[in-house]
Amino acid sequence: MKAESREEGKRNIYLLGLVSLLNDASSEIIQPILPLFIASLGAGGVAVGLIGGLSDGLPSLLKVVSGCWSDRMGRRKPLVAAGYGISAAGKLFLAIAASWQQVLVLKTLERSGKGVRSAPRDAIIAESASREGRGRGFGIHRALDSLGAVIGSVLAYLLWQGGMDFRTIFVVAGIVAFVALLPLIPVREKSRSPVCTIRPDLSEISPDLRQFIAISSLFALANFSYMFFILRATDFFSGGMAVGAPLLLYVLFNLVYTIFSIPSGSWSDRVGRKKVLTLGYSLFALVSLGFALVSSTPVLVLLFSLYGLVFAIVDGAERAFVSDLCRAEIRGTGFGVYYGAVGVSAIVSGVGAGFLWQYLNPQATFLFGASAAFMAAILLIRMENPSAIS
Repeated sequence: MKAESREEGKRNIYLLGLVSLLNDASSEIIQPILPLFIASLGAGGVAVGLIGGLSDGLPSLLKVVSGCWSDRMGRRKPLVAAGYGISAAGKLFLAIAASWQQVLVLKTLERSGKGVRSAPRDAIIAESASREGRGRGFGIHRALDSLGAVIGSVLAYLLWQGGMDFRTIFVVAGIVAFVALLPLIPVREKSRSPVCTIRPDLSEISPDLRQFIAISSLFALANFSYMFFILRATDFFSGGMAVGAPLLLYVLFNLVYTIFSIPSGSWSDRVGRKKVLTLGYSLFALVSLGFALVSSTPVLVLLFSLYGLVFAIVDGAERAFVSDLCRAEIRGTGFGVYYGAVGVSAIVSGVGAGFLWQYLNPQATFLFGASAAFMAAILLIRMENPSAIS
C-alpha cells in the first residue's frame, strides 16, 4: 500500500472504530438492563432465548444480501450508514415496549441495522488495511467498539443508580446512537467495479472458507446470548444489588474485552488465526463449564473476566480469517455468507438454550455451550492450514 493510501486506510479504520464506539456505547446502555427488563415483564428463559437468538440470528441473514449488494453496487458506505440509522431508530422504539413479544419485534428491528451494516463495514476495514496488518486493523476496530461497550455499560449503571427507569434509559441510548452517525461522514472507500449479482454465488467461496464457516457456525451454536450470563449472575445477589452487581460484572466483561482486543488481533497476525481461534474456542468451553459449576462470587468475577477475554480473542480473529480466505472483489459476499451462517446458528442456539434454561436448569444451558465449543475447537485443530488468498 502506498503511504497516502495507508494513511487514508488507517483513518478509515479509526473513523469506523469511532462510529462503532458511539453506537456500541448506545447499545451497551441497553444490553445489560435488557434481560432484567424482560424479566420485569414476566418473561422466562424461553422468552430470553427467543429474543437473544432471533434478534441476533434473523438480522444476520440480512448480512448475506447486504454484503453481496455492496459488491454489486461497487459502494459500501451507503449501506453502512443505513444500518446505523435503523439501529438508532429501533433503540428509541424500545422505550414503548409493553410486553416481551414487543421487545422481540423491536429488538430484532434494532439488530437488523447491524445486519445491514456489518458485512460492508468489515469489507471497508479489510480493504483499508494491508494483508499483513489485517488482524491488527480488526483488533483496533474491535477495541474501539468494546471501549464503547465499557462506556455504555458504565453509563447504564450510573443512569440506573441515578434513578432513571428502564424506558428513559432506552431513550438516552437512542439519542447517542443518532450521534454515532456523524464520524461516518468523512470515511472514504475505494472505488470498485460491480462484480456480484443480487444472488450470492456460493461457488465463488473457497473450500477453506466454507470449512471455516461451518466450524465457526458450530461455535456460534455454543455461544448463546450474553443475557443468560447476566441472568446467571443475578442468582448471587439480592435487593438493590440484584440489578447493580450484574451491571458492574458486565462492565468488567467489556473492560477486559477492550484491553485485549488489539493485542489479540496483532497476535493472530504473528502466529496465525487458526492457533488463536483454537485457544479462544477452548477457553469459551472452559468458561461455560465454569458458569455451570460456579458457587461463589469471586469465581463469578473471574469467569466474567475470562468471558471478556474470549471475545477479545475470537471476535476480531474470526473476521480477519474470513477476510484472509476470500478474494477482494467478493469480500462483501464472503462476509455476508459467514454472518448468515453464524446467524442461523444463533437462532438455534438461543431457542435451545432458552428451553434448557426454563425446562431443565441453567446448568444444562452452560453444559450445552461447553460441549459445542469443545467440538468446534477440535474441528479447527483438524482443519488443514489454509493459505491467505489476498
